[in-house]
Amino acid sequence: MKHELFYKNPKTLLNKGTGFLAGYTHSLNPYTGCSFACSYCYVRQMPVSLFREGEWGKWVDVKKGAARILKKELQRAKEKGKVTIFMSSSTDPYQPIEHKEKVTRSLLEVMAEDQPDFLLVQTRSPLVRRDIDLLQALKEKVRVSMTIETDSETIRRKFTPDAPPIAARLKTLELLRGAKIPTQAAIAPVLPSSEAFPETLKSVVNRVCIDDYFMGDGSGGKRTKRLGIQAIYETLALEEWYGPIAYKKVYDRLARVFPEDQLYVSQRGFEP
Repeated sequence: MKHELFYKNPKTLLNKGTGFLAGYTHSLNPYTGCSFACSYCYVRQMPVSLFREGEWGKWVDVKKGAARILKKELQRAKEKGKVTIFMSSSTDPYQPIEHKEKVTRSLLEVMAEDQPDFLLVQTRSPLVRRDIDLLQALKEKVRVSMTIETDSETIRRKFTPDAPPIAARLKTLELLRGAKIPTQAAIAPVLPSSEAFPETLKSVVNRVCIDDYFMGDGSGGKRTKRLGIQAIYETLALEEWYGPIAYKKVYDRLARVFPEDQLYVSQRGFEP
């Protein structure tokens, strides 16, 4: 897919944590837009997408001077008290353009030097392994949350054809664990998976967060419904996997492999 790039000069970077992210003092988005273009992404139904020309996933704004801005904002925020940051809430900080632009890496460099109380890095990209050196510098103040919605490449391609392969994400978690960086697998949203999925995850993480459209899209599933995602399930004859109780099937499978203190549901699993 071809993407249109725009270079912007933002005035601010840190946003107040609200709603689903109320447990954080701030959210941080290195980019606006996301070229992974996941079919179910709730951001498609938010103003940043709805009031923008061009289909979501086909454009990305690169935030110029981001490190300089963050350095100033982080210092001011820390003067006021505890600082916890969720990166990122409406984009993937390691989408393909990060290979070239390195905006996310520049932000991590700032935070490694002037550390927040906690940073959660939410991504689905193996590119995060590039920054192991900076993540190690943050020690217990960071957690990398890797989205792994399913163990099926067939399913992954149906819902997120432009996202990285599942095997590469699992390998990345293995590498992060070897580097002693706190991690979790985020089954978010729950997609159809096999009974072997929990065992696969157990080999690479000791913490799993499970979420779905109804708990995690910020509107009780209404945003997702407007996207027409249910039609994909119907086409695949997997309707039983779509609904507010479908996640329990995966949770019960996980509970047979992971102890209770390693399993989290929705918002609680993403909190600092």
